[in-house]
Amino acid sequence: MRNMGTESSRQLARRVKRNIFFLLVALTTIGFFGLIGPFLLTCFWGAVLAIIFFGVYRKLRVWLGGRDGLAAGLTTLLVVLFVLVPLALLTLALVEQAIAVYNDIQAGNFNTEIIFDFVDDNLPRVASALSEFGVSTDDLRTNLNETVGQAGQYAANWALAFGSGLLNTIIQFTLVIYLLYFFLVDGWKIERALVHTIPMGDNRERTLFARFALVARATLKGTLIVAFVQGAIGGIMFAFLGIPAALLWGVAMMLLALLPVGGSAIIWVPAAIIMFIQGDITSGIIIVVVGALIIGLVDNLLRPLLVGRDTQMPDYLVLISTLGGIAMFGLSGFVIGPTLAALFITVWEMMGRDYGGQRALMEGHTVQAPAVKGPPAAATPPPTSAVPDPPHQ
Repeated sequence: MRNMGTESSRQLARRVKRNIFFLLVALTTIGFFGLIGPFLLTCFWGAVLAIIFFGVYRKLRVWLGGRDGLAAGLTTLLVVLFVLVPLALLTLALVEQAIAVYNDIQAGNFNTEIIFDFVDDNLPRVASALSEFGVSTDDLRTNLNETVGQAGQYAANWALAFGSGLLNTIIQFTLVIYLLYFFLVDGWKIERALVHTIPMGDNRERTLFARFALVARATLKGTLIVAFVQGAIGGIMFAFLGIPAALLWGVAMMLLALLPVGGSAIIWVPAAIIMFIQGDITSGIIIVVVGALIIGLVDNLLRPLLVGRDTQMPDYLVLISTLGGIAMFGLSGFVIGPTLAALFITVWEMMGRDYGGQRALMEGHTVQAPAVKGPPAAATPPPTSAVPDPPHQ
């Protein structure tokens, strides 16, 4: 009896120590993430860029005879020269045009009432139909003027905020580049350490890392390529037609193209209507043809090819996760949202496969486990891991 009591006391002491240790792990983890909270998005973008450009790093590493640091440095330099520098120049030009548009709005150079003038002069039946619903064109004029004024003020505030926060922006980009270098060099070690440390099962963790890398790569590359192509075509078209602030409208179309629904048509459709109202039929036809056939074709062909197939998610889930991600995380949400949705689906598929079928069998029923689009639990580590092991020297 005394031995049994001593063994129970030891087991109780071990459980207390274990619980205290896990509590300490939880508290220190929460404290650490709270400490680096302002830089979590910076870490996220450093990891995503490492995933995107890991193929370049791996080829350079082989070419340089396995010198990790030099290959990572060259990859980082290529990212700076071909991604960040053009992005910085584009942002500066965008700020200049945003301020110019605001000044034009303040000076009254934009006729924001042209559509309602056209309705009053040429479509009186539409005006009378609106009045039956308690809506007058005068009220719409007032609301439109307020909206345009607020949009101009927002553009000006954004430009001023960008200028005042330029130092913070430079610091954030510098940290992203710094983290990109070390994620390229040590990312595979970090992934291996996480897989071996997190008590969830190594195959599950590798599957989650692989799904994260797959969706982040597909969403970033696919969505950005589609948005950039649509914005570039729209901006070039506006510049060719002599529409003021073509760069600003092109960037606006690019940002709106990040949304799976609506997209750049939110810009070019009203532009075509305004051209028709102004009597510039040729420009209106060009906008409609280019917008519907070329820009729309780019979206319909490239988006499913680059995004939908790799993420293996239905369009409606991509839409709501993108909108939710943008609402919660800002512009970074167009990558974070679909990535979280894909991880959500993967985790639930794992639970259904690993526990749902077993529970049914324990109850005397035979239920087929749901199909999992990722690699099976007993499979070898997937080759699409977030940061694969470097090639053997």
